[in-house]
Parts: sequence; structure tokens; C-alpha cells
Amino acid sequence: MSVFTRLPLVPGDPILGMTDKFNADPDPRKANLGVGVYLGEDGKVPLMAAVAAVEKDIPALGAAHPYLPMSGSPDLTKAIQELVFGANSEALQAGRVASLQTLAGTGALRIGAGLLALTSADATVMMSDPTWENHESIFGRAGFKLGHYRYYNPELRGIDFAGLLEDLGNAASGSIVLLHACCHNPTGYDLTPAQWDEVVTICVARELVPFLDMAYQGFSVGIREDAAGIEKFANSGLPFLVANSFSKTFGLYGERVGGISYVTTDADEAERVMSQAKMVVRSIYSNPPTYGAKIVSTILATPELKALWEQELYGYRDRIKAMRSALRSGLEAAGVPGDFSYITSQAGMFSYSGLDVEQMQRLRSQFHVYGLDSGRMCMAGLNTRNIDWVVGAIASVIEG
Repeated sequence: MSVFTRLPLVPGDPILGMTDKFNADPDPRKANLGVGVYLGEDGKVPLMAAVAAVEKDIPALGAAHPYLPMSGSPDLTKAIQELVFGANSEALQAGRVASLQTLAGTGALRIGAGLLALTSADATVMMSDPTWENHESIFGRAGFKLGHYRYYNPELRGIDFAGLLEDLGNAASGSIVLLHACCHNPTGYDLTPAQWDEVVTICVARELVPFLDMAYQGFSVGIREDAAGIEKFANSGLPFLVANSFSKTFGLYGERVGGISYVTTDADEAERVMSQAKMVVRSIYSNPPTYGAKIVSTILATPELKALWEQELYGYRDRIKAMRSALRSGLEAAGVPGDFSYITSQAGMFSYSGLDVEQMQRLRSQFHVYGLDSGRMCMAGLNTRNIDWVVGAIASVIEG
């Protein structure tokens, strides 16, 4: 008997598997609304002008490829802190934040989970219902018990905020609460600033451990506005964690650039946390890669390039909003029964469409429109060439 005999077969990742099916579909009308990737008007991942401007100079940096420190590029970690918390953040000025470069947002979550496993191994990680599919795998495989708090209410077509507060209020002290900082994946429904205030208050009162996941900073309202929840937690004095990613915001999917930040009570605690976090990194991959870190840190440290990047990022945001409006107005103009205002009230790349499993399967099999069985659709996959086809497809499956 092999040492691997008892290993069960794990079903393929539903999102990546959807992309495989899309790629294999020969129909020219097909539309990929499944994968969580920003696609431009041409249906392809764009290369940002700010990124291209930096890349043309990178080959001249030299042929040697030394290790980065375990914590990553110092230039990048400084840029991460200022982008996530704001350059004038009291937490930064007091030295209360320990930040490390990670392998994108997924790596940030895993490194954060690794440190929490040292301090809170018996804690339950509470995540929104629903949440990004990989959240459960990351924290479950790190050894944590998993729980959920109410978030999406299909009848309200919005957040069950009363249920959320009740569930957090009943959480055991020390529970880890995973929160989406903005552009909630998969629903597209975000907390308001006033609701963030209530969440912060209850986390402080219950001595919970907030862990904010921010993969889409700038895709909702703006860089600072999308970090409102983070700023409120930083001002509360409560220790917490933030994972951030540059995959979507810089189009650097394959370079795996991200960061984990631990907000502590004082500079001494931050130093101890950093020492332990580096040991977590050492035990998993030792050192992060250089190339993507150089691109991001150079852009964020160069005022002209940073301004160009923000302009492009907000262009992505506005194109998604335009596609949301086109989808809503198209369905309304076609006379499809129902209230489609939720499409434009959601934020970010994703929309919880409200379509059921059978309808989503019909979209794929009959109309070559690919979304997840949960009803999640990526609005960035829409463009002026496929919007009419997608509207017609959705209308057909709704009307039966």
C-alpha cells in the first residue's frame, strides 16, 4: 500500500475550472464572467502604462539576483504601509505596524494565519456567509476551527447587518473575524462607514481579532475611501491584521505581490511580532521574489508614476461601473421582470446576480456565458462587444 493510498481526490477549484471550460469553448460569442481577473474592453488582461514604464528600465538594474530579506523589499513594505494606512497614520508614526511582503493576497492570508496559529490556535475563524472560496481552505488547512457570521440576505438583496452584529456579539472572546475591507467577494455588497463604526465597536467590546482582506483597494470609491474600515480599526487601538494584494490593482497577477500588516499595541510588540512573522515566512518559502516588488515600490515612490497608476486604476473602476449600468439598463429595457437596481448598488468587480444553479448552468450550456453556480458574475468580464449577448442570455434564463 502506498503512503498516498488513503488520500481522497479533491474536486477542482470551481473558479479555475470554469476558466478551463471557457478556454475550451470554441463559440465566438462566449463571455467569461467567472474568473476574478480584471479584463479590459478587448477582453484581455491589460498592461498598465505605469507598469510598462518601470519594466523598460528593470533589465538595466544588473544581472545578479540576490535574496530579499525574509520580510521582503524594504521599499515595498514602506509603500504597503502608506498605501494601506495612509502616510499620516498614527499607527505608523508610533511604530505599531509590522509589515511584510508576501506572495500576493493568498500568501498574506496564509502568513497571517501562521502567526495567529502561534497565539490563538484554539480560536474560531469567523468569515462572512458567503465569502471567497479559498478563505476556508487557507484557514482550515492552517488548523483553525471555522465559523461564519451572517452577511448576505437574498430577500433583501443586501447585507443582513442585524444578523452580522448578532453573530459577532455572540462570538467567543478571542475569535478571529475575517472581514472584506471593500469590494466584497463574491457579493459586491460593502459596509457603509457608519456600519464599520458598529463593527469596530463590537470587536473592541468582545475582544475579537479582526483580520481584514483587501485585494481591491481603489476599485470601489477610491484609495483612501476603500480603506475606511482599516483606518477605523487603527484608531480603535485594537490589534488586528490586514492582508493586501497588488494582483488586481496593478495587473501583476503572475508576479504574486502582496503584503501582510500586523497592527499592534506599541513598537515593542511590533518588533516581537515581526520576528515571529519572519519565522513563519522562513518555514514556508524563506524569501519573496524581487521583480514584482520592484515594479510596485518604484511606482508608489515616484509621484508621476503613482499619479498615472491611480488614473488607470480609477479608469478600471469607472469601466466596471459603466458595465454595471449597461447590464441593468439592458435588462430593464428588455422588460425582464424584477428589480435590477442591485446591480449598480454593488461595488467592485463582482455581482451576486441572484440567479440559481439551474439558471447559471443554462447560461453556460446554451449561451456560453460563464459564471459560478453561486450566481457570482465578474462585471470586469463585460465589454461593449458582449454586453448585448449577455443581457439577452440572462433575460432568456430569467424568463424561462
